[in-house]
Amino acid sequence: MNQPSWFVCPRPMPSAEIRLFLFPHAGGGPAVFGKWPAEFPDNVEIWIARYPGRGSQHDESPIKELNDLAERLSQDVQSLLDKPYAFFGHSMGGWVAFEMTRRLRKNDLPQPTTLFVSGCNAPHLPDPHPPIYRLPDPEFLDALHALNGIPAELMNLPEVIEWFLPALRADFEAVDTYVYNPNGSPLDRPIIAFGGLNDTHVSRESIEGWVSHTDASFKSQYFPGDHFFINSAREAVIASITSELTTAYAKD
Repeated sequence: MNQPSWFVCPRPMPSAEIRLFLFPHAGGGPAVFGKWPAEFPDNVEIWIARYPGRGSQHDESPIKELNDLAERLSQDVQSLLDKPYAFFGHSMGGWVAFEMTRRLRKNDLPQPTTLFVSGCNAPHLPDPHPPIYRLPDPEFLDALHALNGIPAELMNLPEVIEWFLPALRADFEAVDTYVYNPNGSPLDRPIIAFGGLNDTHVSRESIEGWVSHTDASFKSQYFPGDHFFINSAREAVIASITSELTTAYAKD
């Protein structure tokens, strides 16, 4: 198996029966899922997408178009599709995982047993929030801080923020300029949409809207917390994913 460059496996499990691919939110890297791999059972091997322009790929230029990012990841993941797998994407990562699934289907490649989208608007619905990627640095950072997307301690480290800014802006340009192309039929794979009970950025209507993107089953589930409920309710989120994977693998 060729080692992909756009994915990292923190805890290799060669005997695992299923792979779960995790896609971070805008500005995020593998570290945002740092505690996750150890909390899944041994039959699930975790792979995390690492977007360019941060972490070990800081020297690469970040990608400013979401469809381009999904295309590059779709190409790189192909060597890992030799066993059942699922996608989980949070916020921007949900759209990335969705667009990747569409590309894999178009190319007659194995598709995920389940698509998990988390804290993410259904792509056909208009975004009620104005774009932020062109804002001056102070306003841009204030908007991110309001999302609870930047830890308070980092806001006091301007040299760190400056280092992250190009990737942050690129990711939010990808989000703010993403346009869903309605060509093609709904997916034939189950979609499970997660939301935060106190998420003021993504509405319940936007979560439930994912139902129109699958001809298979749809389910939604809500957890305590704001837009980043995957941190505050991590154990419950992981337990739900594990349960759904077990069910999906049994049927596959």
